[in-house]
Amino acid sequence: MENLMVVYSSCKVTWTLLVTLLGYASTLPVGDDSICMAEELAKYTIIFTGKWSQTAFPKQYPLYRPPAQWSSMLGVTHSSDYSMWKKNEYASNGVRDFAEKGEAWVLMKEIEEAGRKLQSVHGIFSAPAISSGIGQTSTELEVHSRHPLVSFVVRIVPSPDWFVGIDSLNLCEGDHWMEEVSVDLFPYDAGTDSGFTFSSPNFASIPQDTVTEITCSSPSHPANSFYYPKLKILPPIAQVKIVRLKKSYLGLPPPYFNLPAKSNEIIDSVSETPLDCEVSQWSSWGLCRGACRQTGTKIRTRFVLLQPANNGIPCPHLDEETGCEPENCI
Repeated sequence: MENLMVVYSSCKVTWTLLVTLLGYASTLPVGDDSICMAEELAKYTIIFTGKWSQTAFPKQYPLYRPPAQWSSMLGVTHSSDYSMWKKNEYASNGVRDFAEKGEAWVLMKEIEEAGRKLQSVHGIFSAPAISSGIGQTSTELEVHSRHPLVSFVVRIVPSPDWFVGIDSLNLCEGDHWMEEVSVDLFPYDAGTDSGFTFSSPNFASIPQDTVTEITCSSPSHPANSFYYPKLKILPPIAQVKIVRLKKSYLGLPPPYFNLPAKSNEIIDSVSETPLDCEVSQWSSWGLCRGACRQTGTKIRTRFVLLQPANNGIPCPHLDEETGCEPENCI
């Protein structure tokens, strides 16, 4: 009888330990190979810097109605169970509304639903919009050892459905939180609108395409506002820096660190992207003008499609003249 009690007690301890381990495992991010063993919480400042200048991106740069600018930032800290957006996958309805119109309500509902059903979301954060292509905005965020990933989106304004952002950046490295991370940002197409230029009218993509990165050669169409075939890669259109906030030695909350939006300040050296002149095809030759039985002249013309910038190839002559024999002479 005494031996049976020992066996029972041993089995009970083993079962309790197994249940505890399974319970802990169920709270870990699914599919994440590295388990975050850092302290439970960490706070960061996230600083978004717009680098969308006319010097770096001279082609079709929006100067008015509306001028180049950035929407507010909408982000989330989460586990790998949740994804706000992913390259080469279809954008959700919420991301579509945000990328096309800057409307955040549907995306917020999607985030809240994921947090409620999967416990995959720790917090939502946002930062103010920037009223020009060059500027800075910031806010604070908090990550958890079970929710160490950061994702966000910022809409490019104006644009059909273009945005910049980060997908699932892990701020945890094993047993510690990263102190600082900087990431260059490049434009993405949400795949929900088929416009080629910043000011394209709304034209839904049917069927919807996946989220794709916009490069200097893709989409490979001369009308595309980011089409610079002579470049190897586009210059970064924005940058984000995430800096960990230190705890006060006196136990006070960390000081609030937030940079106001700076609409007209160039943060650092800006890339100068050369833009060559583009002209139309020649028109048909005009009528031959001149006296009868003498050599006359006729002219054809073309016009400028795109003005050169940043030491790009200048425009050629826009008219051409040649000799001809006047017709219908009496």
